[in-house]
Amino acid sequence: RYEQREDFAVVMQPFFRNTLLPLDSTSKPDMSFFAADCFHFSVRGYAEMAMALWNNMLEPVGEKQTYNNFTHDRSKLRCPNSEKPFLSTRRNSGFGNSDLDLERTESSVPYWAVIVTAVAGVLVGSL
Repeated sequence: RYEQREDFAVVMQPFFRNTLLPLDSTSKPDMSFFAADCFHFSVRGYAEMAMALWNNMLEPVGEKQTYNNFTHDRSKLRCPNSEKPFLSTRRNSGFGNSDLDLERTESSVPYWAVIVTAVAGVLVGSL
């Protein structure tokens, strides 16, 4: 939808796609990255995710890191440089003239599958 816009872009940041659970020195989950409910991140966990997201935004499309190594190392935080002083998008990563035609792209899910899934959900919920 935004492929042809020069003033706006949507870019997938895959830093969390292949991330593994951080382990401590005894090879057990490092709970310092998680809050008391063991589901949400702690301050340390959010700091790691924020650094990974920031680094991902600076990496060119097609070369983005798909994991986070949970090192709690501030030196891994990247900064824009004079060569690329901007956040990376498809256009400034060299994909701006792609022949992808989003207007003609058909949905990968047939319309009937959505209807069948909705009806099945209602039936299962009723049971």
